[in-house]
Amino acid sequence: MRTRFDAPDDAQENHILFDRSSALDIAAFVVDGVDLSPGAAIPSDGDPRIDRALSGFLFTCGPEHIRHPEPIAGGADGARYPLHGSLAGTPVQHTHMSADSTLCIATVEVNLADGGHALLERRWHVDADRHEVMLEDRLTNTGARAFPPMMMYHLNIAGRLVGDNTRIISPSFAERERGWRFGEGESAHFCIPAEVGADGWSDVTLAPLAGGKRLTVRFRADTLPFLQMWRCQRGVADVISIEPASHRLAKRPELGAAGELKLLEPGQTQTYAVAFGVA
Repeated sequence: MRTRFDAPDDAQENHILFDRSSALDIAAFVVDGVDLSPGAAIPSDGDPRIDRALSGFLFTCGPEHIRHPEPIAGGADGARYPLHGSLAGTPVQHTHMSADSTLCIATVEVNLADGGHALLERRWHVDADRHEVMLEDRLTNTGARAFPPMMMYHLNIAGRLVGDNTRIISPSFAERERGWRFGEGESAHFCIPAEVGADGWSDVTLAPLAGGKRLTVRFRADTLPFLQMWRCQRGVADVISIEPASHRLAKRPELGAAGELKLLEPGQTQTYAVAFGVA
């Protein structure tokens, strides 16, 4: 997919490389000849699906579980949700790219870990007016019983592209901005409520990146009400990730007891949207 807007003839074209073997997530995002994705500079949790997904620029965590494995309530002894849910590593059933390569749609049939089924309909498109790429997802419960949808979008940026002066800028922070090396030690993360703008969206910017670029990520805050971020500078790993999420950082039993695992009944749908751009 081409992402260059109003480019001079001699400029290098920005482009996206989709991963059709993993839900049409993004394997690479190239801006002026530089891939923002971390590639091999990532830690491994031992799941080859996630190793592949995390090395790319964007992968989707869900649709029935996010974050690390937890037991499946009512499941067989030892049954657990997989790392980051069941979507990663699921191939697409159908894709269509527009003639001008600025629109791509896909359908993904997902077998859920608890035996259910879901359909994810994805629409990637270049918004020339806003100078950004937008993903719109429509999740439908195609199974026979209800399940609580959970989604998180991991936008992974190579640590080699950030420097001592790189800041994370967002109205979700009381102080409005903070240094990219948050927390202590080689790895850290946080998850906070997303500040919602008048348009119902939240945003976060990482800047400056190498070459003075700014990466801005926006997301619909009604279905993605939390801003999570993670970084890892351990061994060969050097990555920082912006992760809009549907649920706060807590175990499933705690979320369930608080009434935060809302059920999606058979035939019902839930929609999500994330957008990003580099300037």
